[in-house]
Amino acid sequence: MAAKSLHNEKTDALFEVILSLNSIDECYEFFEDLCTIKELTAMVQRYEVAGLLEQGKTFSLITEETGASPATIARVNKCLQYGDGYSKALERAKQSSKDN
Repeated sequence: MAAKSLHNEKTDALFEVILSLNSIDECYEFFEDLCTIKELTAMVQRYEVAGLLEQGKTFSLITEETGASPATIARVNKCLQYGDGYSKALERAKQSSKDN
């Protein structure tokens, strides 16, 4: 579901840098420099919404728990249905928590 216009050398370079980060602390440092607080908070919220949708939570409960708008929840839900990014990330997070 990724937008084809994002697939380019500059985006690849950013993703390679992200993949090279070695710790949570390095991620905080990088993303605090890269994003505004609002941008980072929005990404965190979307990821949380994806997890709650995967658990079968209702839109109204997700709004109550996260403060996400119905439009945000619907967009994340669409990505879960038609894309692979959230699903892969959530599955890997589940696997990682099982391994620890």
